[in-house]
Amino acid sequence: MTWAASTGGICKPGLVMNIETWELLSYVVTVIGLPMAVILIVVEKRKERQAEEDAVYEAISNNYQEFLRVVLDHPDLHLFSMTKTPELSDEQQERMMVIFSMLVSLFERAFILLYEEDVPVAKQRRWSSWEDYMREWCAREDFREVLDDLLLGEDPDFGIYIRKLAASYASG
Repeated sequence: MTWAASTGGICKPGLVMNIETWELLSYVVTVIGLPMAVILIVVEKRKERQAEEDAVYEAISNNYQEFLRVVLDHPDLHLFSMTKTPELSDEQQERMMVIFSMLVSLFERAFILLYEEDVPVAKQRRWSSWEDYMREWCAREDFREVLDDLLLGEDPDFGIYIRKLAASYASG
């Protein structure tokens, strides 16, 4: 008795699956289906990684926006000026150091999470925006003057990086 007959005639004649058909289907799955599944998994992982990178960049950018609000809350420090703020009281100097500490901490976080050498253009663009922020602040004389104190205990590679930026403004 054939398989089709044993199933009560459910299968139409000619659709009986024999061992050769099963082998052919397994080869098709192996040759086409398995690589397609791997490709789909890789594509999905890339999308997930890109979404995570976007979220990190967005979170750090939001932190910088919050930092700028703090700067706005202290207009007497003239932090949006590119020149050194003259003659600050002790209280103003302390506030300025706290604000500069917040900034260096934010820059360090951006450096650790975003900086890489030899990266694709999209990642380089993200980093370039942070480097622009660092350059703006390194152009301030009073920021450069306290930078070594601010970098105590910070990531050594970050310290080297931002010191180079600051040095380019100190010399020229």
